[in-house]
Amino acid sequence: MAIKSSWGHININVSDIEASIAFYEKLGFGVFLPTIPYLNLSLLQQNTVDEGSARALDLPERPRGRACIMQMDDGFPKLDLTEFADLDQREPLGNKDLGVVRICLISEDLASDYQSLVADGVEFLSPPQQCHERLADVATCVDPDGTRIELLQVYLERWGAFL
Repeated sequence: MAIKSSWGHININVSDIEASIAFYEKLGFGVFLPTIPYLNLSLLQQNTVDEGSARALDLPERPRGRACIMQMDDGFPKLDLTEFADLDQREPLGNKDLGVVRICLISEDLASDYQSLVADGVEFLSPPQQCHERLADVATCVDPDGTRIELLQVYLERWGAFL
């Protein structure tokens, strides 16, 4: 039997929370809360994650950090940005790895969004590309730490056989 659940948030660990906030604002996110209260983390100052939360999230004992919750429009999922001060961090996963390797945002005009973001200094892996049978166009950018963000323009009028 499936549990009853709904979207909550996507967490992205970052090395510089201010740079990451500026990047995600370019994609249309805004700071929803300057804190993640249940973790005792705040954007304004470094705090320590409590022992129970650290254990539940498989973090080392008593990590210190800063964090905030961002959102696009008023919807879900929210985006939690977390900067840990005292954890050894590795490169983010890539498409060849298992696990969550990118998040996808829908664009209504990918060509225009791509041009605007490039002009604003956002790094892309390639210009927008046409997908199989031109069912969608896609481009992937990377945040300041290399996390991949897929921008996708879908042409649902061409999806008749799949819907």
